[in-house]
Amino acid sequence: MNTVKTGLLLAGLTALFGVIGYALGGATGTVMALGLAVATNIFAWWNSDRLALSAHGAEEVDERSAPDLVRLVAELAARAGLPMPRVYLLDNAQPNAFATGRNPEKAAVAVSTGLLDTLSRAELRGVIAHELAHIRSRDTLLMTVTATIAGAISTLAQFGFMFGGRGDHRPNPIVSLATALLAPIAAMIIQFAISRSREYEADRQGAEISGEPLALASALSRIEAGTARDINLDAERHPATAPLFIVNPLTGRGLDGLFSTHPATANRIAALQAMAVQRGTGTASSRGVRQSPWPR
Repeated sequence: MNTVKTGLLLAGLTALFGVIGYALGGATGTVMALGLAVATNIFAWWNSDRLALSAHGAEEVDERSAPDLVRLVAELAARAGLPMPRVYLLDNAQPNAFATGRNPEKAAVAVSTGLLDTLSRAELRGVIAHELAHIRSRDTLLMTVTATIAGAISTLAQFGFMFGGRGDHRPNPIVSLATALLAPIAAMIIQFAISRSREYEADRQGAEISGEPLALASALSRIEAGTARDINLDAERHPATAPLFIVNPLTGRGLDGLFSTHPATANRIAALQAMAVQRGTGTASSRGVRQSPWPR
């Protein structure tokens, strides 16, 4: 269901791009808009990992510089059936992590120093397994594509409003203004909806890879507390990267609604606890637990 929902949302995002092009320039505008979408996504496909890692000052580590972390990633990658990703460290007090890369062969996992200082080994296993689940599902490419299209929609709408032709060829000013204001919001809502769907699925798969859903649930709780305490200045400067993180790194965050980059952490924890009960690894009573804890 998550895959179908994501596909429909991505199709809606692409359709929105074409609609904006048509509103601003008719059939020619539609062709130009879709051409822009293709060009920006080709660029993002080749450069997404480099751009995300550079935005957060990530430093690559190996078995000599971070032996425990690299070995843990290698162990979990093997359990997930993935090639060994590159491992990066973020010099940041906020506990958080993200994965990036256009495919499993070009993937990278980045964790902050704050995460290593905050979590137990079992909790860290859960977080890394979650990020590897994103890689296995190719969410890293999907989120790059959606972020790129959403950004291009905003740029296109604003450019069209300011420079959308002259005289008889200029679009209706009311339509142009509405497009410039509403299109970026609509694109952002769709982008965030895709992100929320993928987070639930990565939690589920990550718990299966690590074998410890309660450890991941505990990690999410600790990370959320840490993000409320420590500001991630790099994320604040580059908010488009926020959906990549396991927990929203931004200070301005909403509820589990239209404008949230992530599902509410309490909902994710509840789903993981229900999963643990169903697997027979949880200590909570199973009374009242839904048969399928994962939101659809």
